Amino acid sequence: MEAISIGLLGLGTVGSGVVKIIERNQDKLMHQIGCPVKVSKILVRELDKEREVEINPELLTANPDDILKNDNIDVVIEVMGGLEKTKEYLQEAINHHKHIVTANKDLMAVYGPELLQSASENQCDLFYEASVAGGIPILRGLVDGLASDRITKMMGIVNGTTNFILTKMSKEGSAYEEVLKEAQALGYAESDPTADVEGLDAARKMAILSTLGFSMNIDLDDVKVNGITEITEEDLQYAKQLGYSMKLIGIAHREGEKVEVSVQPTMLAETHPLAGVQDEYNAVYVYGEAVGETMFYGPGAGSLPTATAVVSDLVAVMKNMRLGVNGRSAAVPQFEKKLKDDNEIFAKYFLRLHVSDEVGVFANITNIFSQRGVSFEKILQVPVKEKELAEIVVVTHQASLEDYENIMLHLRDLEAVKEIKSSYRVEGGAKR
Repeated sequence: MEAISIGLLGLGTVGSGVVKIIERNQDKLMHQIGCPVKVSKILVRELDKEREVEINPELLTANPDDILKNDNIDVVIEVMGGLEKTKEYLQEAINHHKHIVTANKDLMAVYGPELLQSASENQCDLFYEASVAGGIPILRGLVDGLASDRITKMMGIVNGTTNFILTKMSKEGSAYEEVLKEAQALGYAESDPTADVEGLDAARKMAILSTLGFSMNIDLDDVKVNGITEITEEDLQYAKQLGYSMKLIGIAHREGEKVEVSVQPTMLAETHPLAGVQDEYNAVYVYGEAVGETMFYGPGAGSLPTATAVVSDLVAVMKNMRLGVNGRSAAVPQFEKKLKDDNEIFAKYFLRLHVSDEVGVFANITNIFSQRGVSFEKILQVPVKEKELAEIVVVTHQASLEDYENIMLHLRDLEAVKEIKSSYRVEGGAKR
């Protein structure tokens, strides 16, 4: 039986994991697809660099054409990262009728529809399970497992770095900067953590999830994004006191023909399943009209978990090769993109203010909320030490984003409001 030949773009953490899994699980792969699998060429930047995995030096190349234009290579696995150059490489591979497996969320969030269209036209597969939530089979779950259902909402912790940081801050009362340094030392955060802590990484993943889950082309620019850099120890203490857990949550919600997609720090009721997801773990909560509520949970990153998702996609490609049905799985989005307006997006909100400690101030603040028809679910008022100020904390009932932002504008104009300390979305009802 002729072996299926693999070209690997990149031999970093995930690339090394892919090589290990293919070597270790050759018997299982052989059983599933009926022929051997071999890595024939690996593109690297430095040929003489020390590797995490033992590799025959003859397999390494610094010339991408040795893979992209190599007639003997059937499947290209891309785990090198990057955007523009990587897109060029994959387009070249597709032009030469090679199937693609990628773990590149940035690439798929920006160029996914274009590459999928090209792959389909060239009768090539393009699979990207590993681009969202590492080893959790969430994309395959949406496309295959829930194919017959209509997805109405997806909520997820899809960035392990921020979840690790918020878990440590909440458990230990540590400051953001201190925990970020620890996350960098442990390898959970990059030396430049911007994409993680500002929510951009999670936004890319939510764009991919929304496009698949709602069968609608959702672009990265359609995702409203806020990161975790402004979260304070006080915010986390209030969250605990009120029965919430703070998480960076990606939310994609469809009502009728319209959708909203966002990534933002969110206070989750402690009773919500996502509230218990700790440290670097990821989880995605999916609501379907028929199935109800399901949750996908597991490691969101790491060499072997992510490599497992990559090799699972590879198995799917190889099965399609044996059946002669490559390039037929990419479905054109069924629905035209329609985004909700701000008056159609509803949520509860946590708000913390510093105000003048004077009679009548709270009545004025309450009046601003009542004018927009927004009521309070919870209220706390405490004096601020060594200042003639009071701290007011409220959790609202459901309010439209338009009304809430209007309220925030009026509060800023109110002389008695000295500072809006923090504001977060709230999901679920807390115990107390």
